[in-house]
Parts: sequence; C-alpha cells; structure tokens
Amino acid sequence: MQTVNQPITLIIADDHPIFRAGLRQSIERESSIHIIDEAEDGEQALEKILSQRPGVALLDIQMPKLTGLQIAEQLLNRPIETKIILLTMLRDDKTLLKAIDLGVFGYVLKDSAVREVVKAIHTVAENEFYISSELSSVILKRKKVISQATEKSPLQQLTETERRILFFIADLKSNKEISELMFISKRTVENHRVSISKKLGVQGTNALLKFALEKKEML
Repeated sequence: MQTVNQPITLIIADDHPIFRAGLRQSIERESSIHIIDEAEDGEQALEKILSQRPGVALLDIQMPKLTGLQIAEQLLNRPIETKIILLTMLRDDKTLLKAIDLGVFGYVLKDSAVREVVKAIHTVAENEFYISSELSSVILKRKKVISQATEKSPLQQLTETERRILFFIADLKSNKEISELMFISKRTVENHRVSISKKLGVQGTNALLKFALEKKEML
C-alpha cells in the first residue's frame, strides 16, 4: 500500500502503441500517479514488474507472449505486492471470476473513460478491489437461477450486520465506504470481514468478494 504522500508507481502494458501512449498521456496528468515504465508485450511486462516492483501494474488482458491473466497467474504465489489491474474488452463472467481467483485487484473495460482507470488505480493501491460497474451486472445476469430450496445457504450463519456488509462488498464498496454507510469504524468493518470469511469458509485475498458477487441476489 502506498503511503499518504508517496505517488503510486505504475507500469502500463499494452501491445497497441497508440492506445498505450494515449493512456500514458492522460494518466500523467495525475500528480498522485508516477508511471515508471511501460511494456509492449506480456513477457516484457512480467520482467519489468519483477525487477521494478511497481505499486500497480495496468495490463491489457490480451497481449502477445503472455496474456494479462498469465502474468497474474505467475505473480500469484510470489512475494510481490504489485496490484494487477486488467484492461479488457471482454464482458463475460467466466474471465472475470478467473481473474479474481488469480488475485487480480482491478478489472476495467478498455472503452471506459480515463477517469475510471484513474479511480481504479487509486482504489487498488489502497488494497481494495475495483471492477467496472457495467461488468457487475454481467455476473448477476448469469447467477439469477440458484436452487435455494435444495441447499442450506451458508448465509444463514451470518448476523444481519454481517449480511449488510456482505451486500456492500458485492456492491463493490470499499471498507471506508462501508464504514461511512453503516456509521461504524473502518477497523470494525475489517473485523466483520474476517468473521464473515471464517463463517463462510472462504480464504484468500479476493475469495470473499467472489462469494459476494455470486450470491448478491440472495442478500
């Protein structure tokens, strides 16, 4: 996580030089973000991430040599704190859920406005997940039919407060936003997240988010 006064260090990787240059030019207007390098393919991106350890890596999901997903997979079990944001044209839930499983912190549509990309960079730098709002509806459309009558929902183990917090997590709210909505401290929200994860038996950085997205219509 970045300190308060330290710019977020960023590497951009995309195999389209015109798109990459335009993105860089727009992001460089943000004094809180410092672009330290860029890459034109996946292998180059992975090498630069490992050697320069940026706070955030903004990666095209489809690149030559290594895709953004393959880079995330190779970084998953390494002692590196770089947060991955994938830029994608794909609007399918399977790719999104796979990205979450691989520890990706951000998933943003390539045709999004630059301000959304900047918001995603700031969000993941604070150890929070970011996903384009348009993509969350894709997941919900694919998860509408669930056989609630034939299985005991693990959600029954949660208190009303925990269910509300889980709903806000599914709504992509940060810990800070949840604390403000519920008039409780950010630390209390973090403690509730730990309790919810234990009750639901989920482990891993993004496991609770994935569970919340899949079960949002049941909350």
